[in-house]
Amino acid sequence: MVAAAALRRPEAETASGFGIDIRDVSHRFVLDGKPLPVLDQVSFSVEPGSFTALIGPSGCGKSTLLRLLAGLDHPSEGQLLVDDLPVGRPDPSRILVFQDPTLFPWRSVRDNVALGPEARGTAKADGARIDEVIRTVGLDGFSSAYPHQLSGGMAQRVSLARALVNDPRLLLLDEPLGKLDSLTRLAMQEELVAIWRRTGLTALLVTHDVEEALFLSQRVIVFGPRPARIVATIDVDLPYPRHRGDPRLAELRREALGHLGLAKSW
Repeated sequence: MVAAAALRRPEAETASGFGIDIRDVSHRFVLDGKPLPVLDQVSFSVEPGSFTALIGPSGCGKSTLLRLLAGLDHPSEGQLLVDDLPVGRPDPSRILVFQDPTLFPWRSVRDNVALGPEARGTAKADGARIDEVIRTVGLDGFSSAYPHQLSGGMAQRVSLARALVNDPRLLLLDEPLGKLDSLTRLAMQEELVAIWRRTGLTALLVTHDVEEALFLSQRVIVFGPRPARIVATIDVDLPYPRHRGDPRLAELRREALGHLGLAKSW
């Protein structure tokens, strides 16, 4: 296991992202009048400017944890701190990106990206920022296009731009590449790493793709079946840019799959 300092982004002198401290968080829903536990005393910390991935069985509570950090729900027990402050209501500094781009079909790329500034009444003042993030996600020249004119990967880029225009310090990614074809997904993985390295924000990714988690992140947190408990933490001790054929990635994949009960497959 490598030291935490070695896992920070080497390009950043100071990280602009939030630090996260999750303390004994449990959460349950009510289903058919009965409590349905989804998180069970989850505790871990995330360093400012780091990239962390969460993996585990489907339905174990990973996405619920992102919703709690976004302020869309509140934990049944425990505490979530972002930069040492309790998470309250949703805030543009903590943005959740979903699997589906959910773009407004009647709005152009630029108008979809401008939703946040429009809501704050700053769209005119933030015009240069809107154009900048469109270029950042590789959609320069498509500002006037509409969602039906975009590929799946391009639509997801618009979704990322819509998040980035708010200048978030915490980017919460809930399977954002899950519905893309394999080649587009690989390209978008590279793009996500590039955006994270340029911005210095803190990224927390939920994915069911073990290779994706290891390729993108500095640390992978493995959850067990619902209600989610942490069963392992894997430090990805590889520099960026990474190469998918690296033998060390294969070793880490085998380790991660072992924690998920799939070691016999590899």
